[in-house]
Amino acid sequence: MTAVTTASSLTNDPRTRRGTATAIVGMQWGDEGKGKAVDLLTRDHDAVVRFNGGANAGHSVVVGGQKYKLHLIPSGILSAGKPCVIGNGVVLDPGTLLTEMDGLASRGIDLSALVISSRAHVVMPYHKDEDARREAIMREAEAGSEIGTTKRGIGPCYAEKAQRGAAVRIGDLLRPEILRERVALACKLHAEVRPDQAQVLEQALAWGEKLRPRVRDTAYFLQDLLAQGKSLLFEGANGTLLDVDHGTYPFVTSSNTGVAGIFPGTGLPPSVLGRVVGIVKAYSTRVGSGPLPTELHDQTGEVIRTRGHEFGTTTGRPRRVGWLDLVAVKYSAMINGATELAVMLLDVLGAGSGLKKLRVCVGYRVGGVVTDRFPADAAELEGAEPVFTELEGIDREIADCRSFDELPASARAYIGFIETYTGVPVRMISVGPGREQTITR
Repeated sequence: MTAVTTASSLTNDPRTRRGTATAIVGMQWGDEGKGKAVDLLTRDHDAVVRFNGGANAGHSVVVGGQKYKLHLIPSGILSAGKPCVIGNGVVLDPGTLLTEMDGLASRGIDLSALVISSRAHVVMPYHKDEDARREAIMREAEAGSEIGTTKRGIGPCYAEKAQRGAAVRIGDLLRPEILRERVALACKLHAEVRPDQAQVLEQALAWGEKLRPRVRDTAYFLQDLLAQGKSLLFEGANGTLLDVDHGTYPFVTSSNTGVAGIFPGTGLPPSVLGRVVGIVKAYSTRVGSGPLPTELHDQTGEVIRTRGHEFGTTTGRPRRVGWLDLVAVKYSAMINGATELAVMLLDVLGAGSGLKKLRVCVGYRVGGVVTDRFPADAAELEGAEPVFTELEGIDREIADCRSFDELPASARAYIGFIETYTGVPVRMISVGPGREQTITR
């Protein structure tokens, strides 16, 4: 008998929940402050979803004076009771996840709402060994040709996902017979790094038992939330300029880091998305290899790095620092369809920095020609000379400001310049790490 669709059943159909979800997306090379934005916006949403990347990314969030460093678990976990979903687009290192869970639990964080996709691929020990081996070969082959990965196995895991056959998904950790076959094949394929098959299998089975209660088919889980009228917040990892398709290739990560990565990474349709918040650091930073046109190699760069605590959440390594590159930000806003911007770490440029003037990149000079278009790959960007506009420095510290009008005129002008150049309104301004140090417009 054919089921009859009624008007009442359509009101609970996820396809009718159009435009109810929000995406948090980085507009630069990562480390923009997405974690704080997610933490703040979680209160306006019913669930938080991580859709891409792996433990190579990290978010730092300060709540009640306490700093939390998150690598795989969505930042929404700091708001008790709201489902936090690790989607199928994530490549998951179970060892890192379990360590992160233990650390949060020891600090009193409730993890009962954490859900993991059965379709997420598993970063195995041989992926990390393969990552390190490939970087070493590239480094020896030609100086500067290494990608600068964190050696956490992210790229090799995504590659094996695409190659199929030997790839291991979270759901496979719960099925010993299938897991045994896939690990055996993977160990043959990764013979160069000599994995111990028995040890790998034992570890993987142990991971499965610990994670079993949290594993779900998250495509249906999220669709069910939408059918109940719930709103979702998508938490991106890495920045748009590290996107495997649209970033500074080949110095990128191995996944789609922008809005386009949400839908294959969750099993949800594009129609659910109604708001895209682009996260912009008030200056530029980058970790690892690849071009950074506005990079500062002088004392100014060191001042910004020190005041901004610019050291990797995951790796601890110093970040490269430069002036704000609005050509890059406008490009990222364009391909993500950003509906608004959030400017983070504006306080770093305050009077204590000693910066009397601030420089903002508004174009690139390539072969004597000035362009305001972001190039398609790293080779083109490498030789680009930034064209700067100079603005007045922020003439006092701003960490205590709680409204836009309380900001000094120089800070308001800086925000206004960003809005005018990008054509996207700035709705949130962070003037410090605390939740309360945020100006909402």
